[in-house]
Amino acid sequence: MDAVILEFVSCCRANGMRISTAETLDCLAQLNMAGPLNEQIFYTVLKANFAKSRREQDGFSRLYRLFFHDMKKGLPKAGEATDDSGEPLIDAPDLDHRLRQMVEQGEYAPGGTEQALLAFMAGEPRAFVEAVREIHDQETRVAGAVKSNLGQLTGRLEIMLAANRVRQQVPRFLGSMEGVPDEDQEALLQQAGQRLDRALAFLNEEPAPDNPGLVRTGETEQRFSHLGNIPFANLTRDETARVQDVIDQWVRKMEDVATLRFAAARKGAVDVKRTIQRSTRYLGVPVEIVRKDRPLRKGKIVTLCDVSGSVWSTARFMLNILYSLQACFARVKSHVFIDCPLEVTGLFLAHEANTAVKKILNDDRINYNARTDYGLTFQKFRDDHLSDLDKKTTLIIMGDGRSNYFNPREPVLELLRERCRRLVWLNPESRRFWGTGDSEMLRYRRYCNDARPCGNLNQLLAFIQDLVL
Repeated sequence: MDAVILEFVSCCRANGMRISTAETLDCLAQLNMAGPLNEQIFYTVLKANFAKSRREQDGFSRLYRLFFHDMKKGLPKAGEATDDSGEPLIDAPDLDHRLRQMVEQGEYAPGGTEQALLAFMAGEPRAFVEAVREIHDQETRVAGAVKSNLGQLTGRLEIMLAANRVRQQVPRFLGSMEGVPDEDQEALLQQAGQRLDRALAFLNEEPAPDNPGLVRTGETEQRFSHLGNIPFANLTRDETARVQDVIDQWVRKMEDVATLRFAAARKGAVDVKRTIQRSTRYLGVPVEIVRKDRPLRKGKIVTLCDVSGSVWSTARFMLNILYSLQACFARVKSHVFIDCPLEVTGLFLAHEANTAVKKILNDDRINYNARTDYGLTFQKFRDDHLSDLDKKTTLIIMGDGRSNYFNPREPVLELLRERCRRLVWLNPESRRFWGTGDSEMLRYRRYCNDARPCGNLNQLLAFIQDLVL
């Protein structure tokens, strides 16, 4: 069993999981105490030691299912493998041996795709798992104005073509072996085809995790029956001025409420030591109860706002509110983007919010003629601003998620979520339009703590109230 666990660890490492030697030894010691006969306990021990974050749990489950169930490593005994009809197949070790012979006698380049597939079929999945991980994590290098996700598609196509070549070569090799009965050759070919199908199924399985922590927001409170329901993109000049007046009044009210809440939060538990010291003034009677002062715990806000088209009409109001409520937050940092992020925090700190918005609209560093690319934006934000995120930070993304069919790069967004306290996505479009056309919103929603429509005044005020209070 130790050899099987070590082989599984090598597959997990090939899939990008960080597993140390000490963690492997701890797992083996725990399995010796618990016993590997109960699969639920076996699975729990492995997962507790190897999958150290939510981001790794999904990959661990996929590898466990592949390694211990699909490839039957260490679960059923040799010779107990059956096909879909329940008929027993030839022993797996015999097929493994013959496939290894095929690798040794074949004309395959070391480390090639065909060799990785044959090794997978022979019970050694590490090289193939590593190749699949490289495809899933591949980030297309952009050259000039040409942007696409053809890199991932090309990688998948290469493996599928290699699988077709292997499928054609295996029958010729096994059929030329002397001393193998025809019925055994047929069983070998059947099981080899099943293993190749499992490899392709693992390749095509998208690592998209479930998101049980996603906040489900219901109907928005109708604070302003008419003005509050008009989409920001449809506001007239007069209506925009009225919305700004409403926001100014509402900000002052929220600051008062937040100040009272923070003042009440300072009243912590009873400070016994200081209360006893103070009681000496009253002959040992604790007349004055002294409480511990708790420092204010304010969250950090980092925003990433799309400034293309109608999305910017929503983002400008939200940034206005956030910078008006800076007393409620420890720090607010803002970035705008179309195809790459640009930090604009200094403009809001140096100017009044409305003036800062006007300067951003006229900033020549933003290419307003570019096509929106969310995947590239996330990648560049990770490369240049990842240090802005920590476990006290709320990352707010404002955008419609329409990426013009460019590579969405969800793994980068997942990494951003893991780095911050929570990730909130505000979309100016109604939910019924999410996932239509070039919208990647249904993909991105899997990696958000809260994803909600935010296209009018009522929806925006509801979100800010939840954020502050």
